Amino acid sequence: MNAPRSLSPLKVAIAGLGTVGAGTIRVLADQAALLTARAGRPVVISAVSARDRARERGVDLSAFAWFDDPVEMAKRAEADVVVELIGGSEGPAKAVCEAALGAGRHVVTANKALLAHHGVALAQLAEEKGLGLFYEAAVAGGIPIIKAMREGLAANDIHSLHGILNGTCNYILTTMRETGRDFEDVLSEAQELGYAEADPTFDIDGIDAAHKLAILVSLAYRVPVDLDAVTIQGIRHISALDIDFATELGYRIKLLAMAHKGAGGIEQRVSPVMVRLDAPLAHVEGVYNAVVTEGDFVGRNVFEGRGAGAGPTASAVVADLIDIARGNITPVFGVPVGALKAQPVEAPDGHVGRYYVRLMVVDRPGVFAEVAAALRDEKVSMETIVQRARDPGETVPVVMTLHDTEEGAMVRALDRIGASDAMVEPPRVIRIETF
Repeated sequence: MNAPRSLSPLKVAIAGLGTVGAGTIRVLADQAALLTARAGRPVVISAVSARDRARERGVDLSAFAWFDDPVEMAKRAEADVVVELIGGSEGPAKAVCEAALGAGRHVVTANKALLAHHGVALAQLAEEKGLGLFYEAAVAGGIPIIKAMREGLAANDIHSLHGILNGTCNYILTTMRETGRDFEDVLSEAQELGYAEADPTFDIDGIDAAHKLAILVSLAYRVPVDLDAVTIQGIRHISALDIDFATELGYRIKLLAMAHKGAGGIEQRVSPVMVRLDAPLAHVEGVYNAVVTEGDFVGRNVFEGRGAGAGPTASAVVADLIDIARGNITPVFGVPVGALKAQPVEAPDGHVGRYYVRLMVVDRPGVFAEVAAALRDEKVSMETIVQRARDPGETVPVVMTLHDTEEGAMVRALDRIGASDAMVEPPRVIRIETF
């Protein structure tokens, strides 16, 4: 009887030893036996690179070859795979991936910005070299949404997808609702707790979620990754007052990434949305992420889990390493690069739906008549109106929900309303979605 064939270890070089890099080392060490059984061969680290060799990371690096230059490591390390965990769309991160693929090494990355800006070019290079470019950790942390979209849902045309893809924003909106505190106060707390960066722009302005949405849209609709096609709005303008009114009206506010294929093309949008309390995403709270897909054969699927952190993200990195160890190399965006075909982008002005509008007005005679006239002239119809009493001459919030209306018409009406000297701040608008 022949003895079982012994496979050589999969050798891994890691560029970037921050939270996720250290977490990946820990997972590979702690789960070594399990991973060997599941991969059919050992998965071992051979080399690492980071900016600061002396920094304490809570993991033992003594057994690994150290490279000060991650690009040189990508070229010269004894490795089958290079894991890029540096971050950023340009600079060393991009150079590491290009060097690794050029040297005949597979790449695993958690870098959504890199893929949103250069994903197609990197996919083309990987394809030409017969190599894998894996990125499960780039979208939704520990949720296996990339594998689900690329493989598990491969038999389906995806009609639409929407999700909570940024845990920082979800934490801020959840905490605002639970505590009644306003945006800036909760943002400061999120920074102190490490949920938000010192410069939180990418998170709170929706850019991080847009990077992730652009990747999911490519998988869902077989189009090149195109960040410019995503309409982006963040949560800076959401106030405790809006969250209070949303609760009163039976909704919760979430920053959602949404894509839908309509007659005019693919709509791609990141923006705050009011969702009903019975919607799948209404009760996804704190730093959790979730994605909902609608397929023609499978129907609705809901994926929920931790969207960031050392453990969940490292788990996704290692899942990709197991695929490589098994020899499961799949097209980067589900189909060969040549099969990615650009499609029209549906302009947001053409969207028809319901909206929440909050006006802060000076309570004086004739103001409501001005508002009603501007809406009437654009054929925008009010569904409900809520006005909280104030003494005459004081500032009062006026909240309306609108029947289904074209977004362009609503914007024109609100531009006219906002120009009135009775308005003390620009009108605040939030989509209402009935997922």
